[in-house]
Order: sequence, then C-alpha cells, then structure tokens
Amino acid sequence: MTHALLSDLTTRVTAKAHSAASACPCGATATLADRPDATVVRHAGTVAKAHAPDTTRTDLIPRLTAAAQLPGILLPPLSPTPADLHGRLVTFWPYGTPVDPEDPDAAPWEDAATLLARLHRTPITAVAPPLPPMRGPAKAALAVTRLRTTAARHPATSPVLHAWSTLPAWARAETPMPDTATLCHGDLHLGQLVRHPAPDGPWLLIDVDDLGVGVPAWDLARPAAWYACGLLPPDEWTRFLTAYRTAGGPAVPAVGDPWPALDVAARALTVQTAARSIAKAVAADRPLDEVEVALVDACDRMGFAPPESA
Repeated sequence: MTHALLSDLTTRVTAKAHSAASACPCGATATLADRPDATVVRHAGTVAKAHAPDTTRTDLIPRLTAAAQLPGILLPPLSPTPADLHGRLVTFWPYGTPVDPEDPDAAPWEDAATLLARLHRTPITAVAPPLPPMRGPAKAALAVTRLRTTAARHPATSPVLHAWSTLPAWARAETPMPDTATLCHGDLHLGQLVRHPAPDGPWLLIDVDDLGVGVPAWDLARPAAWYACGLLPPDEWTRFLTAYRTAGGPAVPAVGDPWPALDVAARALTVQTAARSIAKAVAADRPLDEVEVALVDACDRMGFAPPESA
C-alpha cells in the first residue's frame, strides 16, 4: 500500500461519512486492514475498501449489485458503483460490529450457517446482472502458485503440493466448477460476519470479492477442514452443520454423512491454508507454528479421514 493511496482513501471515507455535514467531530480514521489485496479504513459509521489491483469492474459491479439485492443476507454497499483511486477500485460500506476474536465461545456459528443456507437457496434469477463464478478455487490455485514461487525448497512444501495434485481439476481452477446454479460466498470464515446496524443488529455476511456461482460445499469447507484437522472443537462443528441443515442448506444431505459432499472442498481449503502458512513463515524467516504444522500434517495424510462422529 502506498502512502498516497492510504492518505487519499482516508480523505474519501471521511468525506463520505460527512457528506451532509460541515465539520467532523469523530476523531481519527482507523485502518482496519492494509494488505496487498485490500486496504480498508473506517471513519465514524462508514468504511472504505480499496480492492485488489487486479479487480475489474466487470466482476465487481455484479457482486455489489447482488449485495444490494440481498440485504438480509449480505451487507449492502452504500453505492453499487465503485470509485477509482490510484488505479484501484474503491467501495463504501456501512460499518458493522465484527466477531470478537477474543471471545471464541460467542462465535456466531449458527448465524453463519443460516446465512450461508439462505444464500445457497436463493435462486440465481434473484440477482441481476448474472454473477461470475465464485472465486474459491482460483484463490486456492493462487496460494499454491505463490508457494511454488516463494517456498519451493521448504520441507513442508512437498506434501502440500502432493495433496494439491490429488484434487480434481475443478478444485484446482483448471476446469469450470460442476455447479453453476448456486450462489456462493466464496471465502467464508468468521471474519466475514458483522452486526449491522452496529453494535447489536443482525449478523450479515460481508466481503463480496469472491461472491459468485459455484459449488456450495466450498462455503462449508473451511470449518469442515479445521474440524477434520483437529483445529475446530467437535461441538462447534456440530452447531454449524446442524444450523446449516436446519435452514435447508443444499450443500450437504439433510441427514447422514456430510463428508462425501464436503471432502474435495475441505481438502482444497486445507491445501490453500497450508500453502499460505508456509509462504508467510518463509517470508518472516520463522518456523511453522503448531497450527501450521497440523495443516501440513493433514496434507501429508491427504485424503485424510474425518473423525467418525462427523
């Protein structure tokens, strides 16, 4: 992120927050995220996001429009048309209260699952213009490409790449996904939920960058993978899966073993997360931590078998 972009993004979000006021009593603007793929700043009740440099209007505008058309599921943008700033597309959003990472017992697993089920059950004809493909497999492929580029000689890289090679072509973004009629979020984790109106409104999904049509199991894959790797407690996984089924989610059968439907996507998300972890560890010149080792071990066992209680 250049200083000029961050400075101008701060100016834009302040102006958006006070479009009808002559003065600002709110204090400083907060930087919520500053990564190569996104910079997010907040001023009062308004959030501005500079999207990844390769984001195109052709893909982003339908996603913004869909968020505006599904206000009970997705946080609607303040405008469906992005602005341009230093060669980046910028969008504006109302501020919502995020999940508290310091209070894991209060994690809204049921709310996340219910929102996903509602999204997956929404007819694609309910949003216009048509959405592009969900970007989950493409992001997994990008993580693996970065791993090959930045950490080819790391000892953990080989089992991760082997696990990647066992996946079907669609999960590696080499061929189209087999489902093109289901609306998907594309990057579901608890950081993608906020309460709006803040601080205690209903939970809504945020971040439309990966929104599109595709295989709905992908949206359940991260918690499924964490559970299978021993990183998500069984009761939390059960809460999530039960709520999704209760809400009529189509990604898994209503009863019985969910893993035949989840296996490919869960393995792909395990590979993606392990690849990112190794690349970050190499960049920071540090060893893998306990969680990262668990992810690599899961790749080494690919396809791993989930606990029988699943």
